[in-house]
This record gives sequence, structure tokens and C-alpha cells, in this order.
Amino acid sequence: MFPSIFNGTGPQALARTQDFSFGYPDGVVISDLVPDHMKEYVHPHWMNFPPVNPMVHYILGVVYLFLGTAAICGNGIVLYVFLKTKNLRTPANMLVVNLSFSDLCMLLSQFPWFAWNCFMGGVWYFSPFMCELYACLGAITGLCSLWSLVFISYDRYNVIVRGMNGTKLTSGMAFGMMMFCWGYGILMSIFPFIGWGKYIPEGILDSCSFDYLTRDWNVRSHGLCLFICCFCIPLMCIAFFYVSIIKAICAHEAAMRAQAKKMNVSNLRSSGESDGDSAEVRIAKVAVTNVSLWLICWTPYAAIVVQGMFFDQASITPLVSMLPALLAKTASCYNPMIYAISHPRYRLALQKELPWLCIHEEAPSSKASNDSQSTVTKDEKE
Repeated sequence: MFPSIFNGTGPQALARTQDFSFGYPDGVVISDLVPDHMKEYVHPHWMNFPPVNPMVHYILGVVYLFLGTAAICGNGIVLYVFLKTKNLRTPANMLVVNLSFSDLCMLLSQFPWFAWNCFMGGVWYFSPFMCELYACLGAITGLCSLWSLVFISYDRYNVIVRGMNGTKLTSGMAFGMMMFCWGYGILMSIFPFIGWGKYIPEGILDSCSFDYLTRDWNVRSHGLCLFICCFCIPLMCIAFFYVSIIKAICAHEAAMRAQAKKMNVSNLRSSGESDGDSAEVRIAKVAVTNVSLWLICWTPYAAIVVQGMFFDQASITPLVSMLPALLAKTASCYNPMIYAISHPRYRLALQKELPWLCIHEEAPSSKASNDSQSTVTKDEKE
């Protein structure tokens, strides 16, 4: 009935006599896949490696689709609720709004082009100028988010550690900080357009970034400047602010325990605070979480950059460079949860404006509000 299948000469018999593998044939290199108009912009280092398995591109494309969707939904909700709720429009929250807006812009300017390249073959198919623009927009929004985190950390340090001695954050000061974030990001990102450093395709060539592989002084000095000004300095600032916050919280807790001991009571907290962590402990946990996630997301990519500029480049494979870059962009997804959703007042506003999210947040009682006038607790409530 089906002679072509069983007579040993049909397509199934032919398939059983051939070896099939998912991927590119032996001998294929990345340069064979790069469009002619982009070959001169690809660093020779990447040409030493065979193209990655096509499935890698599809997986990364799907991951970026999830990241883009999560970032757009998360940051979009933050912006909507903050702009819709009047009592959330405080100077401190302006910094959180700026962080959400820059994170939203980052994924909007990155994931569509990256995902398109992933699903269309796995190399950069747009023009060289689009490659430079893609890398520049990623740098601007990434640096803006980074310095927004620094200023948010400073504001919490100013309120919690310096207390009444600190300078009150005004709307004008917050706006100035926001302008600094965007101005700094633009300034540090336009240098390759005027001859200092350059933007090139990176890793598996689905995306573009600044050149950290070329060893001439022009490119290396630019990469060193970015490493110091865009990683080391923000890291030192954030670490200093949060270490100071934790030290102040520990000192506050110790003073309260000593005072309770003198008064022969178990603690000096209200009944609501006694049932769980105090506001000070909650802030300490948030501080540790912030610093830890910041280090997890940015340190691997910074390490790749330093290795590419000064050490052995042989171990920097396309995937080794791509995964840290992907990890750094995940920050735009968790920032809304840490810096907005962690605030009780925001959750109350979210419950009111978007009830379909099924959030159940109890409004603080008047007694709890009166008992929360310490500097630390006040910061937590805001």
C-alpha cells in the first residue's frame, strides 16, 4: 500500500542513512552569517568563534519578550498609579517615578530590536547607525536608572541617618537630581559619536554595545572611564548610603532595647509592631536586598568589560559576554517591585486604582500613625 516507504528507496529510508544535527555545518563561522554592510563593524575577536546554536537565539528572543512585557507592565503600572494618586506625588517619589520611566524606556528601546534579530537569524540586520543608536539609548537609560538608584539611596540616607539635621528634599531638588540623571547618561553616551570610543555589535551579534575589546588607548580609555564613572562611583555611593542606614538602624535598635531594659518592659513598640519586624528592621532588609541585587546584576558585566580591556580575551566567548548583559537588563523588571510596591502607601493606591489585581492592604490605624513619628518609621511610611 505504501511501497515508497518500505521498499528502501523512499524518503524515510534516505533519512535513516544520513546524519542530522540541529545547528550549522562544520566550518561555518560568524563572519559567514554577518551581512556585508556590518562585517567591518564586527570586532575580529568575535570572528574566532563559530555561531551559537540557532536555538540559543530563539531562547534569548523569548526571554527578552518576557522581560519587555514585565518591564512595560510593571513600570507602566508604577507610573500610572503615582500620577493618578495625589498623595504619592512627593519629592522622594519623583525619584522613583524617574527610575520607572528610565527602566521603561530602556526595554522599549532595546528588546524589540534584539528580539527581532533573534527570530530573524541571530545577527544584527539593521544599519550600522541603528547599531550605534541602539547601544547609545541603552547606555543613556541604563545610566539614568543607575543614578536614580544613587539618589534614592541618598534620600533614604538623608532622612534615616541625618534625620532633623538633613536637608529636606524639595520638588526643585528632586527635579534637579532627575535632570542630572538624564544629563549624565546623555553626556557619557555620546562620546563614541564624537570620536572617543565606539559602539559595535557584541557577543552573539544580536545586539550592540560599547567596544571593550580593542586595545588602542582611545577605546580603552573610554571603557576605563565608563567603568570608573558608571560602576565604581555609583557602587561606592550606594554602598556608603546603605551601610550608614544599617548602622543607624542597629544603633536605634540597641538604644530602644537599653531603654526598655531600664523601664523593665519587654520592648517599647506598639502592639502592631511587636507582632512582626519593626520598621527599622524592614528598612534594613530592603537595604541589603537593594545592594545585593545591584551587585548581582551589574558586577558580572563590569567584570567582562575589565577582562576585555586588560586581561585575557580568549575566555570571553559570545555567550559569556551576552549573559551578563542580559542579567543587567533584568534590573528594569525588579526595580518597580522594590522601590514602589514595597511602599505601603503605594500598595493602598494600587488597591484603589487597580482593584482587579486583588491586592488587600490594610490602611494604617490612627494610633499606629501617631506611634510612627520617628525618622526611620516616617521614611518607611512614605
